[in-house]
Amino acid sequence: MARRITGRSHGDPRTADTRAKVKDDYRPSRDEILRYIAENPDRAGKRDIAKAFALRGDDRIWLKDLLRDLQDEGVLTKERKRLARVGALSHVAVLDIFGRDGDGILLAHPAEAVGPGEPPVVSIRVSRSGNGPAPGIGDRVLAKTFPTDDPSGPAYTGRVMKIFEKRTDAVLGVFRVLQDGSFRIEPVERRQPELIVDKEFQNGAKNGDLVEVEPARASRFGLPRAKVLNVLGSLTSEKAVSMIAIHAHDIPHIFPADVIAESEAAKPATLDHREDWRDLPLVTIDPADAKDHDDAVFATPDLDEKNPGGVIATVAIADVAAYVRHGTALDREALKRGNSVYFPDRVVPMLPERISNDLCSLREGQDRPALAVRMTFSAEGRKIRHSFHRVMMKSAAKLAYSQAQAAIDGVPDDKTGPILDTVLRPLWEAYAILKRGRDGRQPLELDLPERKILLKPDGTVDRVVVPERLDAHKLIEEFMIQANVAAAETLEGKKQALVYRVHDAPSLAKQESLREFLQTLSLSLARGAQMRPSQFNGILERVRGADNEALVNEVVLRSQSQAEYSPKNIGHFGLNLSRYAHFTSPIRRYADLIVHRGLIAALGLGPGGLTQDEEARLEDVAVLISGTERRAMAAERDTVDRLISAYLAERIDDRFDARISGVTKSGLFVQLPQYGADGFIPVSTLGGDYYIYDETARSLFGERSGKGYQLADRVEVRLVEVAPMAGAMRFEMLTDPKPLPGSSRSFHKAKGRARASQSRPGSRGRRR
Repeated sequence: MARRITGRSHGDPRTADTRAKVKDDYRPSRDEILRYIAENPDRAGKRDIAKAFALRGDDRIWLKDLLRDLQDEGVLTKERKRLARVGALSHVAVLDIFGRDGDGILLAHPAEAVGPGEPPVVSIRVSRSGNGPAPGIGDRVLAKTFPTDDPSGPAYTGRVMKIFEKRTDAVLGVFRVLQDGSFRIEPVERRQPELIVDKEFQNGAKNGDLVEVEPARASRFGLPRAKVLNVLGSLTSEKAVSMIAIHAHDIPHIFPADVIAESEAAKPATLDHREDWRDLPLVTIDPADAKDHDDAVFATPDLDEKNPGGVIATVAIADVAAYVRHGTALDREALKRGNSVYFPDRVVPMLPERISNDLCSLREGQDRPALAVRMTFSAEGRKIRHSFHRVMMKSAAKLAYSQAQAAIDGVPDDKTGPILDTVLRPLWEAYAILKRGRDGRQPLELDLPERKILLKPDGTVDRVVVPERLDAHKLIEEFMIQANVAAAETLEGKKQALVYRVHDAPSLAKQESLREFLQTLSLSLARGAQMRPSQFNGILERVRGADNEALVNEVVLRSQSQAEYSPKNIGHFGLNLSRYAHFTSPIRRYADLIVHRGLIAALGLGPGGLTQDEEARLEDVAVLISGTERRAMAAERDTVDRLISAYLAERIDDRFDARISGVTKSGLFVQLPQYGADGFIPVSTLGGDYYIYDETARSLFGERSGKGYQLADRVEVRLVEVAPMAGAMRFEMLTDPKPLPGSSRSFHKAKGRARASQSRPGSRGRRR
């Protein structure tokens, strides 16, 4: 009887000692050969198999005959000199992701049939590095596949190598009825063509409906055709624009029945395993329109004589772990969503309203469970100690940022007046101390104001505002940062696994690119891999108030890495912190819920702690929630673009003040500062000169004139075309090109590079 072969090592699957004991006439069984082929799909050629089983001479002829018999019997098939089981996936396969299992793991089918019967299911393993886009439902991916031994689960696991462009078998559009009675699909994505729908494929759609359609193969002449698959709702509804982004980015927005049932069945938490903090006057300070409140703050002077001038700052965070336990339907749905998504007209919450807006919201005057941290700071802003507590609290006041700030500025109202001296002033005094510590730490200080879209009751844009940045905002921000640091320090000290919020330093390539750019402005940036935020702050301070302030802020921002989640700590470069974890928003971020569970487990604070199963999956969870965060950002940005495009659709030919927000070989991206939306100016419309792209200087300049346009330039533009549902606008440049900073040097360098490029075979310049 032939001995069992595992086939998991390179070359001969048996050890040298095993081979020495095998007789010269050893021949593997059919099952051993089939098992080897299944477990080694990338080494399944005839020569590979012979080498693996140490077959020589006549045994190789025997193997050749056996493999031919297996092919004739339909057991094996041959693909590019490699053998494979019929109905088995190739080692590298194209897969379509169609859904998730009960634990939120992505599931896929092969894109092409691999044999008769139902296609095999593949459980997708996301790259642990977290780099690149995370796959989602509807994506087509290239993956390495590995057979599993679990008869009750998916037949394969897959490791994603590449994500292909969005599948084209289902796209979103707006159903339009033309004057002649024909039907068209207006695209909602910028690169999507207009489509024709024949009457038999209307599927009940009406004019103005947002629909999902399946495009047919494009003909040689005319527009491609499509058929309506689903009607998603009318665009006349108040929230139609964000609905486009929700569907386009595959954002879960309807809670399953079992999730709603669990949330409705939840009972208010009790004092079990909790300290009673209901007499402590914690207050919430949030935007005026906030619907849920997950953090509350309090501060008092430290009376310890050993800490003169010090303060004790307390942050209490909603105890979501009390209601959302690992393995429940609520937990699986929260992980799938990863975070709440905020649109101008709606919020797609991570948790149902019963949890997010009721049981976990720190409502004024109501008992609520919380996880609190009490931090002691010296007069210089250095944290001396901290401790975590699982408590029952009662918010003393629900305040808006502007309301709290007005009280400090001398205009208290009926709510802030009674707590001005006992609660608010001690908070501001504590913030002054924490700010000393922040100033000493020197985090990256970019001046990039955020804009907020205000809507009319019908869901259209009323106006776009830049909210004033108040000390009240900065106070809450710094209290939350310190609480996040304390959480990471505690978990690390207890050797408890966690998900960090990490932000890597700019890559060497980005540093060098930034350095070259700054040289064009006669600014220098020291070389070296160990960059510090203070070095960037020094550059920003030198241009404060100068004409190129916005330009330098923008370029420094683009040189930064993207923050993400990871169980491996590399620190947070932007905040200049060696350890940092998200702890303060578990209602809207799954990462924070993981940290809460870790604290509960590490400190023995009762039920709801992190389980061993969760710890084992932290790398996969970190990759997943980093992806959902990027998905949310893209959806929010797309929605803003569509709202502003629709708002400006009636202003064709109007002039606008703009700022150049991007420079490419094909043209200029411009942003309208008063609206925060972007449009494009093709290079072909810039005039009769031949424009050369200078990547170092982030500019386009004319070959003959040497004049051009640079990132962050303020210009005047005319709106010439709008595609509202695609969120796209095209502008015409009205401002004449100008001499560029350092143009004499950068001009000749870039011109030389352009000429060298054009002299290469197959390269062509574009005369504009």
